[in-house]
Amino acid sequence: MWLVVDLLLVAVFAVIGRLSHYDSLTAAGWWTTAWPFLAGTVVAWAALAVARRPPAAVTSGVVVWVGALVGGMVLRQASGQGTATAFVVVATLVLGALLVLPRLGARFGARG
Repeated sequence: MWLVVDLLLVAVFAVIGRLSHYDSLTAAGWWTTAWPFLAGTVVAWAALAVARRPPAAVTSGVVVWVGALVGGMVLRQASGQGTATAFVVVATLVLGALLVLPRLGARFGARG
């Protein structure tokens, strides 16, 4: 379940990014923005699987966050897309919130 949640949240990140910088949202435009971060997310999930980490753990959320962010930025740079400092900062904060906070909520919600 968490893999699907993470991929959906990264997809939402790309939608928000496209809508905040362009007047319209197209599938091609969304894909251009999304694929590097989706690929980074999948690589992070592969690392979690190899390490046998529980996907709902907050630390797993951090791994996915770092994977999506670093993988996404490396792939954006390699594909000729921008990696301006302001974009990296915003992506760091938004992806962190999207990928870690749900796990914190699930963890503390399960206690209550």
